[in-house]
Amino acid sequence: MQHNKVLILDFGSQYTQLIARRVRELNIYCEIHPFNKIPTEIESFKAVILSGGPSSVRAENAPHPDLSKIRGHMPLLGICYGAQYLSHFSGGLVAPSDSREYGRTNLSYIKVNEPLFNHIDTGSQVWMSHSDTIKKLPTNGLLIASTKDVENAAFIIEGEQTYGIQFHPEVYHSTDGKQLLENFLVHIAKVNQDWTPQSFVEETVEALREQIGNDKVVLGLSGGVDSSVAAILLHKAIGKNLYCIFVNNGLLRKNEFESVLTQYEGMGLNVKGVDASARFLDALAGVSDPELKRKAIGRVFIEVFDDEAHQIEDVKWLAQGTIYPDVIESVSATGGPSATIKSHHNVGGLPDFMKLKIVEPLKALFKDEVRRVGASMNMDEGILGRHPFPGPGLAIRILGDITAEKVRILQEVDAVFINNLKSWNLYDKVWQAGAILLPVNSVGVMGDERTYEKCVALRAVESTDGMTADWVNLPYEFLQNTSNEIINKVKGVNRVVYDISSKPPATIEWE
Repeated sequence: MQHNKVLILDFGSQYTQLIARRVRELNIYCEIHPFNKIPTEIESFKAVILSGGPSSVRAENAPHPDLSKIRGHMPLLGICYGAQYLSHFSGGLVAPSDSREYGRTNLSYIKVNEPLFNHIDTGSQVWMSHSDTIKKLPTNGLLIASTKDVENAAFIIEGEQTYGIQFHPEVYHSTDGKQLLENFLVHIAKVNQDWTPQSFVEETVEALREQIGNDKVVLGLSGGVDSSVAAILLHKAIGKNLYCIFVNNGLLRKNEFESVLTQYEGMGLNVKGVDASARFLDALAGVSDPELKRKAIGRVFIEVFDDEAHQIEDVKWLAQGTIYPDVIESVSATGGPSATIKSHHNVGGLPDFMKLKIVEPLKALFKDEVRRVGASMNMDEGILGRHPFPGPGLAIRILGDITAEKVRILQEVDAVFINNLKSWNLYDKVWQAGAILLPVNSVGVMGDERTYEKCVALRAVESTDGMTADWVNLPYEFLQNTSNEIINKVKGVNRVVYDISSKPPATIEWE
């Protein structure tokens, strides 16, 4: 089945992925492409959205794509920079605003019977984020909405289905933003709402059968949501020709290797568990630098995985649980190099000796969509609701060098923290939680004796996609009980602290 597609041209806004997620929530399929790499088969799209961005249209090097095959040929919505672009290069005037227009404001005027604002009332809250403003509308531009400070908050170019808005409908603070996107895509552009988890499963399974045929596929399972959902989709498509390998790198949570293997076997998957913990710990001996730790773990994983893959005769494909944000982030919106914050957790850059073709069943999905697809296949809630866990595991939660004793301490601490979150019904209210072993010994008193032992930090954040995150305000009583239990039960720890930093400026993990 051919879905109606929506194209989002990315001008570098921090909110571009949010636009895509809002469109997907309307059960409409969309793709993000950099503004300077417009797809050649443009006629396969039913509507186009221009994102915001950090540039000024008045700058010499302002992003300036050729929209001649889009504008006037299909419905077009410019958001923020996109709206200013449509004005500035089409007879309008964009100038610095008298005051930076940022934050919540309300619509003070909406043109009567304007389809873009159907079911949206005057007074509706919108979110602004720009330092330039449209002073004069483009040729044939017609004003359709204003706020108290921004006269030209929204316009239509007469004779075309071309709209511009100077606020962000995709962010949570724009209360009727989803309604506006629905008005544009469903009622103006006539896009079908047929992108559902069920349709994704049916089409993906069919496409995988066609792509893979009778070939064998090997997949590295992690116990996480992405690799597990990828495994079930492949299992539906090719059954026993899927060979899953679950590697214990010695840096998993307490008892996780055994419990996850049992879960997978209950799902009917063809899984082999490989305990390579000693091999990983040997490779990490004396290594303290976070990047070097990640690289050592990645290298050993590939070696172990390759050893196991070679034992499967005639394997042709390597399956990966790559999801859409990984794909987007690998293409810089400006066409230039993006800053590397840290090496990605996924196994990237496979060595030449692994001559396998790659299959990525989830590369079109966001994390929340992966969970919905898993739920539509009746997958175990325990796996679908599992917090994200970094590929390098506890290695990047032990600051400094790694030893078996440090791993033991952190596994015990982490088990107390996670089990308590579950027993207090807090686990599902948290996006990700874990403990960090600090390279600090502190003085304590236990009984009548002074101790000089380890300090651990607890971290719990709420987020929708991991791009931004806020620390969770866990109840004091919970923190008090958890701290007491850790200090009483875990030999080697005498101090517990709670991390109250948000992302940005801090990252979710400490390394």
